[in-house]
Amino acid sequence: MKKIIILLAVLTALIAGVARKQAFAQERTPVKVKGSVVVTGVVIVDILKNGKPMQLQCNEGAGKCTTLKSGSYAMVELPENEGLYDCKNVEIYREDKEKPEEAELLGRYCLVGK
Repeated sequence: MKKIIILLAVLTALIAGVARKQAFAQERTPVKVKGSVVVTGVVIVDILKNGKPMQLQCNEGAGKCTTLKSGSYAMVELPENEGLYDCKNVEIYREDKEKPEEAELLGRYCLVGK
């Protein structure tokens, strides 16, 4: 009986993981990076999302906190209470129009309006 319960728990976790991955693939928003700077330990990335200027911020040295070069990227807004920061957490991926499900994760940030 314990083996069956454990097996069901593992299967449920796997199904949830696959569903979450598929949801993220659908929720990717194209963004344009205008530039990046580091100011007193905070990485600030200026972006355009749907033509609206915004900023991404993260703490230098935190996992997946990097400056980004100007160009086109894909952004995924994470669900509430998921991520490193106490704000709207996002992940930035290298845009790959041919294989979006295999896009490379470049960074994790806090999304800030201007």
